[in-house]
Amino acid sequence: MSTATETPASTASAAPHRPLLVLAAAMAVGALLCVIALVVDPRELGGQPLWAKPLKFCLSIALYAVTLAWLIGLVPRRRRLARALGTIAAVGLAVEMVVIGGAALVGERSHFDVSTPLHAALWASMAVSIVVVWLATLVLAALLARVPLGDPALTLAVRAGLVIGLVGMGLAFLMTGPSPGQISDYQGVVGAHAVGVADGGPGLPLLGWSTTGGDLRIPHFVGMHALQGLPLLALLLGRMAPRIPVLRPGSTRLRLVALASAAWASAVGLTCWQALRGQALTAPDPMTLAVATVAVVALAGATILTLARTEARA
Repeated sequence: MSTATETPASTASAAPHRPLLVLAAAMAVGALLCVIALVVDPRELGGQPLWAKPLKFCLSIALYAVTLAWLIGLVPRRRRLARALGTIAAVGLAVEMVVIGGAALVGERSHFDVSTPLHAALWASMAVSIVVVWLATLVLAALLARVPLGDPALTLAVRAGLVIGLVGMGLAFLMTGPSPGQISDYQGVVGAHAVGVADGGPGLPLLGWSTTGGDLRIPHFVGMHALQGLPLLALLLGRMAPRIPVLRPGSTRLRLVALASAAWASAVGLTCWQALRGQALTAPDPMTLAVATVAVVALAGATILTLARTEARA
């Protein structure tokens, strides 16, 4: 009879995943070069500094690569498969970054441009690479689905982070369909991140998120980085537990991570709902504010109740 869970991984004996770590190091160097380019190159594209997008992607890919390398080290069995998935993901992420960086060098957009066969091929290569990365992450999530990591709070954080992260990555596909304006007046561009307004309008500094309409990059970003945020929270709670008595019970930390996971998923849903209604993050309507307020109050109340119950039992 097979067991329901696998043995926890021995991370001390797991060799570092070199391709992902090399990619992360390359992205760190790339981010530094982008910062320099932002200073010396005044060109803009779509109303934003030309090198802002490559900088954002360098940072995001570096974080993602380091996270995947860490997760692969947690897999106790089928490590060869896990490492192969990591290499595939590294190649996919590198392809995406090469296209983005190359487009910035020549001052052209990297996303949604199908104006020529070359541009269409480059955009298609990016789309395929991201699907490959998504599938690799999905299989890695399946490999980790029944692996206990010693700390139940960390185990939940990794699983929830993977699920929410996959959803966040998947939301990118909402941006690939043609907008009504593109259907009525085709200009060689198919797809947009803005909703209700044209891409390239006023946006938040560096991030570029629209301040005049909906922006699907927001839920995409929030969801994708649950993969880093939730495990970091669990690790932080575990580190603080010896000094803060109320955090010492593993059950308390588990409940707090469960609440954080629910809150993170709610934030993804709320920002996606807001964006799809063509509403800027900086200008929520009364309905959005009401839903957000209820969510925040519920989270705060549940957190206070969890900590109070732990103190009462102490």
